[in-house]
Amino acid sequence: MGSWSTLGPALRGWARRLKRDGMTLWFACRMPATPWAVKALCALVVAYALSPIDLVPDVIPVLGYVDDVLLLPGLIWLALKLLPPTVREACRAQAEDWMARQGRRPVSRAGVLLVVAVWVAVAWAAWRWWRG
Repeated sequence: MGSWSTLGPALRGWARRLKRDGMTLWFACRMPATPWAVKALCALVVAYALSPIDLVPDVIPVLGYVDDVLLLPGLIWLALKLLPPTVREACRAQAEDWMARQGRRPVSRAGVLLVVAVWVAVAWAAWRWWRG
């Protein structure tokens, strides 16, 4: 039972760090010292992470959670690794301050547009394929 009792707090800690790191990337997008290619990756990750809708809806068994459990954390990890260390630490401090003051994350309208655009493109491609 000892290992199960530590699983809940460990998962909550992981989720909190993931939220903080997503916010870190949000601040990195606005930092002039962030290289443009990394800034583009950060913007894409942040738009998706802060979008109120998912690319793969959670109601789809197994696949619905793949983006939440694998894709998003992997992209956040990659973007953080590509940030210059000084930018990463400064933005992480800003993210922790934001979370302490606001207690919530911002919502990305760009993320909603990104997800909707992907679904429209998939629907269009499926329609074209079905039409022959």
